[in-house]
Amino acid sequence: FARQNLAYDEWFINHGSIDLSSIPPEGVFYNRMSASSHTREHRYAVELTGPLLAWLQAHGRRVINDRRAMQLEIRKFEQYISLKQFDLNVPQTIAAVGKDEILQAAHTFAPNSFILKPNRGGKGLGVQLFHTIEGLADYLSTDSVVSLDGVVLVQEYVKPADSHIVRMEFIGGKFHYAVRVDTSEGF
Repeated sequence: FARQNLAYDEWFINHGSIDLSSIPPEGVFYNRMSASSHTREHRYAVELTGPLLAWLQAHGRRVINDRRAMQLEIRKFEQYISLKQFDLNVPQTIAAVGKDEILQAAHTFAPNSFILKPNRGGKGLGVQLFHTIEGLADYLSTDSVVSLDGVVLVQEYVKPADSHIVRMEFIGGKFHYAVRVDTSEGF
């Protein structure tokens, strides 16, 4: 924006308030909310951004990366649903809340390896690979399962051909870029 000499304001939404009776300024709004904002000590940034986007959209403001985009960004299960709607293969995934339900879901994959991941996480934090139900039971006994929304995904483990995965970004249905990520030391 600065290079184009365009006027802009940056709203850092890690705290604040929104007055429902006020009217948002005119403009185009670009949402850069990160699913991993809580890992940078901005625990409630996502929770405040949701209402902010709703407020902007209710007033007819143009929002790039609107509420639906944010839902996809912060909820992995919804990402998988969206990918399946476009006939893309995704690993078999079961959303579960509660230790008993997580264990029950894991039995779907046994004796094969499976992973546990937070539905709302970020940066691969909290993703764990298990080779046995017993290993999962030991892990669950430590109270170490963390997902900010309480939903844990139990997922088929797809072993990469080498120790890398490729994350691809699509914008408007068009391929934009890919990043090759080394997973040799975990997720």
